[in-house]
Amino acid sequence: MAERQHAFNYEELLAHGRGELPGQLDARLPAPPMLMFNRITHVADNDGPYGKGSVRAELDVTPDLWFFKCHFIDDPVMPGCLGLDALWQMTGFFLGWGGSPGKGRALGGEIKFTGQVTNDVELVEYGIDIKRVIRSRLTLGIADGWVKADGKTIYEAKDLRVGLFTDSQLQDQKGG
Repeated sequence: MAERQHAFNYEELLAHGRGELPGQLDARLPAPPMLMFNRITHVADNDGPYGKGSVRAELDVTPDLWFFKCHFIDDPVMPGCLGLDALWQMTGFFLGWGGSPGKGRALGGEIKFTGQVTNDVELVEYGIDIKRVIRSRLTLGIADGWVKADGKTIYEAKDLRVGLFTDSQLQDQKGG
């Protein structure tokens, strides 16, 4: 079995969103502008405080990022939900990277905001630590996470949940 990749650059993240990475199943990252990081600097399945795995990612912040122009006029701040979505994106990525099939869907979690990303921030760092992965009819990942702006922790998340669903499971949710 080939060794799995443990870091991904921006072009590889875009390829992942298109389903083009070697060995990739159907879990995909979103396309820009909803892809909320420029690179995954680390992914492993046996580290972190719970010994179940972790993912680290980064976003290079520039004053011209799309959300600064439209979130609040003349008050350039990144919507908190986008930082939270990045953590869900990373959890879904981890599940697919671990070989589970399905399309990722965020299923909840608890978050505490203590700061913000403004247009003078240079680097946003994201981290998730996997607490549990359940692989049965549905693959479910549960993780704790954090977001840092220029090294200062500004969001903390507990029990983030992401499920990977088959096409038929998604159809059942729609009632079709």
